[in-house]
Amino acid sequence: MGKPHSQTTLDFAAVEETKNSRVGVPVISSSPQKMPAEKISLSPTKEKPVSTRGRRSLKEVGLAADLIQVPEDDILFKKQYYSIGEVAAMFRENQSLIRYWETEFDILEPKKNRKGDRFFRPVDIKNLVLIYDLLRRRKFTIEGAKEYLKNTGKTDEKFAMIQSLEKIKGFLLELKANL
Repeated sequence: MGKPHSQTTLDFAAVEETKNSRVGVPVISSSPQKMPAEKISLSPTKEKPVSTRGRRSLKEVGLAADLIQVPEDDILFKKQYYSIGEVAAMFRENQSLIRYWETEFDILEPKKNRKGDRFFRPVDIKNLVLIYDLLRRRKFTIEGAKEYLKNTGKTDEKFAMIQSLEKIKGFLLELKANL
């Protein structure tokens, strides 16, 4: 009990020259030492790195809802099929989410080859834009979006009208900013 506690440290910077020591070998000392005050810090100085795992917050989802990169109809209909990777890149979402939406919504019917790869037609991509709009921008739940699609007739026409009005709104806001 009377023996004081000692701290064992490895000092890689200092090399003592003795008969038995070699250059570059750490020196082990078991003498009690105090740690310098600048090495001890109770509060972290670095900020916590942003994690890319897990769910995104509603704020992040709302900000990213307007950033989808679906090409115009004339460019979209040039190809017959799009792979799931291309579709996921257009919507800036994971492929697993696109596959999940496929199981939840009956209007999505991508073609599958023998291997099981999904290929989306331009019509499927237009339906995905509608689903994305309901879920991400208008904050519907999946059940609410299903009900909306089932009960609302001619959703394509209404959605096209909403899209054209948003383009006009964007043009007018750009015009206002240039004044």
